[in-house]
Amino acid sequence: MQQAKAGDLVKVHYTGKLTSGKEFDSSVGREPLEFTIGAGQMIKGFDAAMPGMKLGEKKTIEIAPEDAYGVKSDEAIIPFPKTNVPAEMKLEVGMTLTLSDQNGQPFPVVVAEIKEDVIILDANHFLAGETLIFDIELVEIA
Repeated sequence: MQQAKAGDLVKVHYTGKLTSGKEFDSSVGREPLEFTIGAGQMIKGFDAAMPGMKLGEKKTIEIAPEDAYGVKSDEAIIPFPKTNVPAEMKLEVGMTLTLSDQNGQPFPVVVAEIKEDVIILDANHFLAGETLIFDIELVEIA
């Protein structure tokens, strides 16, 4: 039986959950996810789970934050002056906005807190700090 190894192009079906059991993503009902093992296209822990899997094999893995989207970073908490927000924009805690970095690249932020003169924005990935659980099924090795 063929086993997956670094450099293989593979297709997997997956369901990602938090330790609470809450599902955050799944390929069920969609095309399987395609990526090359070891090419840096996936989070480290997901990539590391693939070598040695057999075609048709299913397994459940747990990925620590350090091997997923990292730990929450205080540097990703951004105080943003309210004067830079259009007056007609109604802000709410939990709302997702898009800012641009110095190179003009967009990145999402979440409104964490609204103060009198600043808005506190959180640019951490929404899964940062979370231990992730994935149910994986290897459906193709190219």
